[in-house]
Amino acid sequence: MSLNRRKMIALGAGAAALATTGGVASAASGPSDSELARSLGFRSSFARANGIRLHYVAGGRGEPLVLLPGWPQTWWEYHKVMPALARKYRVIVPDLRGMNLSEKPAGGYDKKTMARDILELVRSLGHQSVNIAGHDIGSQVAFSFAANHPAATRKVALMDIAHPDDSYYDLPLIPRPGAGFNLWWFAFNQVQGLPEQVLQGRFRQVQDWLFDNTLADPTSIPDRDRAIYARAYDPAEAIRASNGWYQAFHQDIADLKTYARIPSPLLALSTEFSDADFRAKLPNLAADFRVTKLNTGHWMPEEAPEEVSRLLAEFFA
Repeated sequence: MSLNRRKMIALGAGAAALATTGGVASAASGPSDSELARSLGFRSSFARANGIRLHYVAGGRGEPLVLLPGWPQTWWEYHKVMPALARKYRVIVPDLRGMNLSEKPAGGYDKKTMARDILELVRSLGHQSVNIAGHDIGSQVAFSFAANHPAATRKVALMDIAHPDDSYYDLPLIPRPGAGFNLWWFAFNQVQGLPEQVLQGRFRQVQDWLFDNTLADPTSIPDRDRAIYARAYDPAEAIRASNGWYQAFHQDIADLKTYARIPSPLLALSTEFSDADFRAKLPNLAADFRVTKLNTGHWMPEEAPEEVSRLLAEFFA
């Protein structure tokens, strides 16, 4: 089946779902995060870290491995890889500051502060150093963790997104035809006050558009998982907090200029869209790195969970 055909089928299903809810995507109540965690053999918990309350799930035994999720998802984006990794590692998957069940303060969404959140979380769990991996916004936080807390970083893995830098200021608002994908949400999430007014209770529509237009196989993130993510982002406060991750890019860019090269071994899992970016930037950012390209879209933990699990397990071993 062609990619366009799969997208049409998925979009048709999404339209049918909207029709049954009066045109507004509904994040109906479903299993709680505790129930979801238990279904994987994990446990859902909370901890105070860096002055806020963070939600996390943990399971498995071995060296600690922290997995950081991104926008517009939650810790659940790793549900396909967590059981496999838990056979060798103590897997800890937090909801970032502002995400899902974690606290949503007015500020602190720069990646340096968010990395401090994770440091204090793992210290509260009794770990002095950890392996850490991140995807999307979580990848930016993982990089900042390694840059700001090298003694606490054994190894670090980045999935499809590098830390914000000056190149963000060159992203076109309207790309020329054939020049690449329009990252419109980078600009939209910079707007203060409007997104939560427009999207409150309707966030499923944004998620469906992103998934259906960037997944090679839209069924890689099925309706049940989309409903879990929509439930986490539907409230106005959740949208406002997640926009804070984007609105802090200016501070992130300034912070990057103060960092030395990361001394910890670094693995970048890239896609067609991020491979050249990683290979161009990492020589200036890390002393010991490798880039492995995957044949997936952006959502690699859900599109290629077996490959991601294997690559992470081999790298962190």
